[in-house]
Amino acid sequence: MDELDSAIVRLLQEDARQSNRDLARKVGVAPSTCLERTRLLRERGVIRGYHADIDPRALNREVSALIAAQVRPLNRRVIEAFRNSVAALPEVVAVFVLAGSDDFLVHVTVQDVDHLHSFLVDRLSQRKEIVGFRTSIVYQHLTNHVLERLPDP
Repeated sequence: MDELDSAIVRLLQEDARQSNRDLARKVGVAPSTCLERTRLLRERGVIRGYHADIDPRALNREVSALIAAQVRPLNRRVIEAFRNSVAALPEVVAVFVLAGSDDFLVHVTVQDVDHLHSFLVDRLSQRKEIVGFRTSIVYQHLTNHVLERLPDP
């Protein structure tokens, strides 16, 4: 990615709804050049999509938690099956496959603490491949929505 691509990516992260004309003006190129660069960024997989940032509380998701889980046996089949099945649950926001003492980190959002408890007892603890999990309730969550390219080492 060159400086123009990086500028386009940064500005789209700030506001993906801006028009191509506004984007082109901000980066100092013709609208046709900006449109072509944006298209190429999508084709190369740099831009993976556009989405709305929704407040979970507006969707009756008042409580957020991170669940660190360990599974056994630790093999590709078990890892992929667990990852895919957990990711499909409506409470799950994100699933991270980890190295280290925990195998997964699962981010969930639910209505309240009682629903979190039910999720843990009725969904996770019933899974035979889980050998242990720890839950941390999230009080605050900040996200950096604008990522810059880091310099090469």
